[in-house]
Amino acid sequence: MERRRHGEQDLERNTVDGIDGGGGGGKGGRIMVEDAFKGTEIPSWTKQITLRAMVTSFVLSIVFNFIVCKLNLTTGVIPSLNVAAGLLGFAILKSWTTFLGKVGFLKQPFTRQENTVIQTCVVASSGIAFSSGTASYLLGMSPKVAAQLDEGNTPNNVKALSLGWMYGFLAVVSFVGLFSIVPLRKMMILKYKLTYPSGTATAYLINSFHTPKGAKLAKKQVFMLFKTFAISFLFAFFQWFFTASDDCGFASFPTFGLQAYAHRFYFDFSSTYVGVGMICPYMVNVSLLLGAVISWGIMWPLIQKKEGSWYKAGLGGSSLHGIQGYRVFIAIATMLGDGLYHAVSMLIKTLFSLATQKSSENTVNPQFSDHSTEIVNYDEQRRTEYFLKDQIPIWAAGLGYLVLVLICVFVVPTIFPGLKWYHILVAYAIAPVLAFCNAYGCGLSDWSLASNYGKFAIIIFSAWVGLEHGGVLAGLAACGVMMSIVSTASDLMQDFKTGYLTLSSPRSMFFSQVCGTAMGVIQTPIVFWIFYKAYPIGDPNGTYPAPYGQIYRGIALLGVEGVSKLPKNCLALSIGFFFGAIVINLVRDILQRYETKYKLYRFVPSPMCLAIPFYLGGYFAIDMCVGSLILFLWEYKNKQKATDFAPAVASGLICGDSLWGIPAAVLSLLNIQPPLCMKFLSRSVNAKVDGFLSG
Repeated sequence: MERRRHGEQDLERNTVDGIDGGGGGGKGGRIMVEDAFKGTEIPSWTKQITLRAMVTSFVLSIVFNFIVCKLNLTTGVIPSLNVAAGLLGFAILKSWTTFLGKVGFLKQPFTRQENTVIQTCVVASSGIAFSSGTASYLLGMSPKVAAQLDEGNTPNNVKALSLGWMYGFLAVVSFVGLFSIVPLRKMMILKYKLTYPSGTATAYLINSFHTPKGAKLAKKQVFMLFKTFAISFLFAFFQWFFTASDDCGFASFPTFGLQAYAHRFYFDFSSTYVGVGMICPYMVNVSLLLGAVISWGIMWPLIQKKEGSWYKAGLGGSSLHGIQGYRVFIAIATMLGDGLYHAVSMLIKTLFSLATQKSSENTVNPQFSDHSTEIVNYDEQRRTEYFLKDQIPIWAAGLGYLVLVLICVFVVPTIFPGLKWYHILVAYAIAPVLAFCNAYGCGLSDWSLASNYGKFAIIIFSAWVGLEHGGVLAGLAACGVMMSIVSTASDLMQDFKTGYLTLSSPRSMFFSQVCGTAMGVIQTPIVFWIFYKAYPIGDPNGTYPAPYGQIYRGIALLGVEGVSKLPKNCLALSIGFFFGAIVINLVRDILQRYETKYKLYRFVPSPMCLAIPFYLGGYFAIDMCVGSLILFLWEYKNKQKATDFAPAVASGLICGDSLWGIPAAVLSLLNIQPPLCMKFLSRSVNAKVDGFLSG
């Protein structure tokens, strides 16, 4: 997920870039991947989307929805799941087709195109789990989160969550983005030759699986994945026995002492975030830890000493007028500064790149036209041929977009009365331009800024509607409308790139995205509902704090109320961190452009990652840094082995620990409680407890 899904953006390590698809040599010594598949028949697009692929995709989508939901409800840091989806899809269908082949019932061999269809469906479904906002803007509408923030807690600014309206909202907004960017696929992939690193890496992985050389490595990767999956699942099951009440179990282990634990610095034995740390770049994990030190180690203790001076004493930890106001709004300001910088920067880069391409076309032979492209090698020739083979009519895309927008214009205002039909039209008039910018920028940098566009939509539409007319709900709903189209558009273009490199039909990619989106719309609300009913979602001190629920509602409150209600000096600090985020990004870009000897830009922290622990603390950052340490030592000992197997190990850790959430939630719903409570007390408190018990 993240491209998509990572904090709120896609943070991933493309460790499979170096895997080739086998084959012979080419011009200049380049490897011709398609040369290895010369004798392999390419199935038609209808045969690429098989029943077994859809069944496999549906099962894996459930697993990945639980994973993304759990990550959303804890920290919101979501790694790219493309590799895990491609690997698991290969493992399941390869095992099934091998079994059918042995008993003589195999009618159609398992192809890389079918593998690509599975990966596309699963990632599209898990993308809905992110962009649906069940842990961010939708949760921010709930009475539970509204009560924590005090302000804006009026009937027309609060909406109780229910499966009915959540299904209706997601059904009408989730498919629009699929039609907004389809007409530009040839321009993005063939004309501008955008790399889409996640899509390219996934394609190389799938190509390697389906060559004789790659199949051997894939079997070892699959074995490693399921081995770590089993270990992670069993360890999560073991931990459950010690969690009979709050603050019990390994997740509350005071690793660095009770005082550090009180400031949320401890290792909580989460296999999920150790695995996430192995996938995310080193600097992401270091940035998270640095943000925790700056906030919980320095800032919050200093601000708490100002209680009674900067803010009223005795307000509690959840009031925006107290310490919580500093935590929430400084985090929001940092994220907005980072998002604004990237949005403006990406827009400038997009315009500059388009102008450069246009200038190049006017002076040099054009690389692309409606009928031909300059063929550099056999790979490009073959891929271009199949990419242009199955066209998706522009009129069909335009008609689909228009019909879905009209449906949204009528349906969304019935769910959110504060959001009028003309608000929806304005949103969908702006959205295609932002979708193009996001898809183009994602092709250049692999970063999706969907959540940032969503945050800006919150501020604009909540201020437009106003508090008395339900501006908080209107802004949060507009965020959903904007995020859905912008996120889905970049996801689809990533999949077109994967399909281009695996000779998968554009039609099969488009319909796989449609099927995956439908799976996500069906599964995401019910998966979230299981967590919502089984656990105290949104409790800052609970297992699932869902930090973005408060953050997104806080942004909406900023839009409708302004900054006058913030505690003393909160505005000044927020402005400082807003511009600080811009300066950090600017320094990194300048170093990346002009400093080449030491590559110091690699050591500049990410403002977005710095901001995430401001609300949560450092426990998950410590988990992720442990994952980075494991990967670093592994690479130091055997870099090639780490490159080959680290994604599989990380995926197994994430899948096993996250999948335990299903039986754990079921046990909770059935009122079956763990038998033991493992809790840690200071010596003085323990003496009092002993005295009380003996007395």
